[in-house]
Amino acid sequence: MFTKSSKLDNVLYDVRGPVVDEAARMEEHGLQVLKLNIGNPAPFGFRAPDEVVTDMRYAIADSEGYSDSRGLVSARKAIMQYAQIKGLPNLDMKDIYTGNGASELIQLALHALINDGDEVLVPAPDYPLWTACVNLAGGKAVHYLCDEESDWLPDLKDMEAKISDKTKAIVVINPNNPTGALYPKEFLEQIVEVARRHQLMIMADEIYDRLVMDGEKHVSIASLAPDLFCVTFNGLSKSHMVCGFRVGWMVFSGNKELGRDYISGVNMLSNMRLCSNVPGQSIIQTALGGYQSVNEYIVPGGRIYEQREAICQALSEIPGISAKRPKAAFYIFPKLDVKRFNITDDNRFALDLLKKKRVLIVPGRGFNWPRPDHFRIVYLPRAEVLREAAGKLKDFLAGYRQ
Repeated sequence: MFTKSSKLDNVLYDVRGPVVDEAARMEEHGLQVLKLNIGNPAPFGFRAPDEVVTDMRYAIADSEGYSDSRGLVSARKAIMQYAQIKGLPNLDMKDIYTGNGASELIQLALHALINDGDEVLVPAPDYPLWTACVNLAGGKAVHYLCDEESDWLPDLKDMEAKISDKTKAIVVINPNNPTGALYPKEFLEQIVEVARRHQLMIMADEIYDRLVMDGEKHVSIASLAPDLFCVTFNGLSKSHMVCGFRVGWMVFSGNKELGRDYISGVNMLSNMRLCSNVPGQSIIQTALGGYQSVNEYIVPGGRIYEQREAICQALSEIPGISAKRPKAAFYIFPKLDVKRFNITDDNRFALDLLKKKRVLIVPGRGFNWPRPDHFRIVYLPRAEVLREAAGKLKDFLAGYRQ
């Protein structure tokens, strides 16, 4: 019991962290904190599409009782059709699982995969849930580096060098959180080749696939790997601004004979939790098939696009800060000149900024980045709020040294 509790505390340190705890204490004392730390649209004026809200309202009266453990037929059919449009090969209705957000399914999928001591390749930086779930399942998250100088694409040599006889899968987060990077098709094909050479499962986190800017196109890595077993995760939280509705899904594709035993394990775990939120499932068909209001946000003049432009411009005016322009999602991962500011602890940097300026960001260590030279900003607030926050950061750094 004590070992498990200690393990949980260690895993969640970077997810929760002392910076967020301090921000909560400040708020308890009546201080306002500008939160640039979490990808939750609700506080910043984004609204769920009216049609989606209306559908859920109507569905609640008919949502008593459990659904099939995989989900409602209408929901899974809509997901399967969406996956077919994305080019995922060899699909069947039984390959679709709905979940209480993609996060629940990531945990379920990794628990079905991992035996004690197994390894899973996870990017650095990563969305920390992946590392936490691998470790909590008894495995080891082995981090392959993403290269900032190559627009945050994974370092393929580092990835392949870290494969061992214990490696079970490669995790690909595309579009990427926290960097906002988008992986081109030609590069994804190279990742597939690495997985193919070592006969590894591919786990693809594609929750931001509908938040792509600059005329770029998202390509699902599973569409390039019909001979491999792939698990693709997605959902509505980000694309439809419904984080609290908890609507996600998981799709198996490719060579499912390679994953036969694994699928049996997933089915057992899926049955154990009975089913996902039934009212949430009821909006999937409308959300995927109807008008995509998010498209208005990601073009010039749209909020997410203009907020990206605002934060990129504001950061470029701060001495000692540099940042690669994100192509997708709503995150940016700026770099600090650690020599200029004598920074050896990015957690301390984030705490100092919070206490002095009441601006909350996430230090790079929260995303398993190995050096103290980065932090993440969520650029969901209005452009004027982002410029104000950047001004506070500039003022703070003008006299800062650790």
